[in-house]
Amino acid sequence: MGSGIWSTDVYDAADRYRKKKGKSAFSYSDGGARTVHPALDPRGAVRESRDSAEHPQSTPIAVLFDVTGSMGHVPRTLQAKLPQLLGLLLRQGYARDPQVLFGAIGDATCDRVPLQVGQFESDNRMDDDLGRIVLEGGGGGQMTESYELAMYFMARHTVTDSWEKRGRRGYLFIIGDELAYPRVSRREVSRLIGDDLGEDVPLRQIVDEVTRRWDTYYLLPAGSHYAGNATVLDFWRDLLGQRAVVLDDLDAVCETIALTVGLGEQAIDLDEGLRDLDRAGSTAGRTVSKALAPLGGGRRAEVSTLPATSRRAGGVTRL
Repeated sequence: MGSGIWSTDVYDAADRYRKKKGKSAFSYSDGGARTVHPALDPRGAVRESRDSAEHPQSTPIAVLFDVTGSMGHVPRTLQAKLPQLLGLLLRQGYARDPQVLFGAIGDATCDRVPLQVGQFESDNRMDDDLGRIVLEGGGGGQMTESYELAMYFMARHTVTDSWEKRGRRGYLFIIGDELAYPRVSRREVSRLIGDDLGEDVPLRQIVDEVTRRWDTYYLLPAGSHYAGNATVLDFWRDLLGQRAVVLDDLDAVCETIALTVGLGEQAIDLDEGLRDLDRAGSTAGRTVSKALAPLGGGRRAEVSTLPATSRRAGGVTRL
């Protein structure tokens, strides 16, 4: 996976076709699907972000979102704003050879489809993966969802050349509004992913594992059931520090992701990114500025000592 180039023209043509036929961008779910799509089934799966002649410096970006309860509208917002996300990453040079994976998170204690994980894609197939997601809308009603299960998958079932060849972490964005469970359940892992664990894995351990290879962010957007809840924010701040990010407008999620990557890649500083948003006609600047100001524009900590490669023409060098 990961071949091809994202095209706004292809996206627009598919959107026009769906509207002409009266079809939803989420036809699999809206058509009544209640089981995971085979392309997004995590059982026995490994998701790979690999270099190629076409994309020699792949940058893996994973976006996993809660689709329970009030969070069920998140994927529709992401799908509608894909052009903004990919436009900033590609046209503005925020990341070289970005490969994007989309996935969805539910509650493994009660939902029929608690974990869905697509492929890393460089072209419009990422839109296809979004459209295959089951928008279950369930959840357990106890302010807890299975984010830890998603982090387990990302820690132990992904392979990236960015890490293996260059010692550079990918980017993981989890969009939600509740707490994770305190442990990764070995029974849930066996049932949904297929691994045979001898015992449950403590949450802190799996967070340490996933953050070793992934710059991990938790986005808590306005409009969700627990937006503004201090217990939820404190929980994620304890795990991720300032990478637990509050958004006061869900519509700014794609711009927030893009600028976070741009900052991490040192392609921009925050002021440059905000000017890019303004030039693109985005109204998300205020929200993004407020959300990302605590992160600053500092360099990501890396383990690699490989030679520098240029990030933007005439711009910053990535080390």
